[in-house]
Amino acid sequence: MNKNLHAIYVGLFFLVGVSITVLLAVDGFKYYNLPIEQRFFSSQHTILKPSGFIGHGLGIFGTLMMIFGVAIYMIRKRTPKLLNFGYLKYWLEFHIFLCTLGPILVLYHTAFKFGGLVSVSFWSMVAVVLSGVVGRFIYLQIPRTIQGQEVNINELSEISDDLTYKLKKQYNVDDSIINQIENIFSSNKYSAKSAGYNFLIVIKEYFGLKVNLAKLKKQISSKGTKGKQLKEIIKIIKSKIILNRRIGMLRSMQKLFRYWHIIHLPFAITMLVIMLVHVAVTIILGYKWIF
Repeated sequence: MNKNLHAIYVGLFFLVGVSITVLLAVDGFKYYNLPIEQRFFSSQHTILKPSGFIGHGLGIFGTLMMIFGVAIYMIRKRTPKLLNFGYLKYWLEFHIFLCTLGPILVLYHTAFKFGGLVSVSFWSMVAVVLSGVVGRFIYLQIPRTIQGQEVNINELSEISDDLTYKLKKQYNVDDSIINQIENIFSSNKYSAKSAGYNFLIVIKEYFGLKVNLAKLKKQISSKGTKGKQLKEIIKIIKSKIILNRRIGMLRSMQKLFRYWHIIHLPFAITMLVIMLVHVAVTIILGYKWIF
């Protein structure tokens, strides 16, 4: 999958997710905005209530999306025979799509009214989604091959050296700028920090990277480099800065990712078990939708 096709792939997920969310919000706004005791008298009550045609259907599809999203990603990740069956990052993006839209559908299924044991499942689901966002951010900080395998420090150092060589030999970037990059964005400044502190640094520098690149761009352009060549140089410098940071933070982020699994998994299991109990009870009581 080339870059443009991948952009369409991700963009389609975003478009579908936003469109469905907005459509449900607009269509049911009057109903969901009513006090609980007044909803019974609404003309939309029979279809939007949790046991209604649309409400019940949203719960079914949302649940299936979450189960399928988790199952298909775990199978792809843990089955060696499927190693070449699509890159892992694409499966992860599909997993994120299903496990983001699924909870949204479940939220509309509840008609924004939940209590008792089901509320435990719902808030566990919220915790899973929010921790998933954090986990995705941490995951991106750990360099991987296109197949999703982690890259070790030696391999990363070789890539960083290759970028430096390219800047010097191919684009004739001054040693003073190279040294500036190596000193300010040295991997050593991250290696002695704790995992939590490094996580905060990543967030801070994520927003500060553009400012630093703008300064470097100004320095390089002042020496006569312009146009396409300048863009290529800045692109390589950006890659090197990010790579240096990831080299320094590699062990910290790996540790943080392990901690994240410890937090994420119990919420996911709690959500799944209670959700299955809820589905079983619903079927036993005769709420079978259109089946």
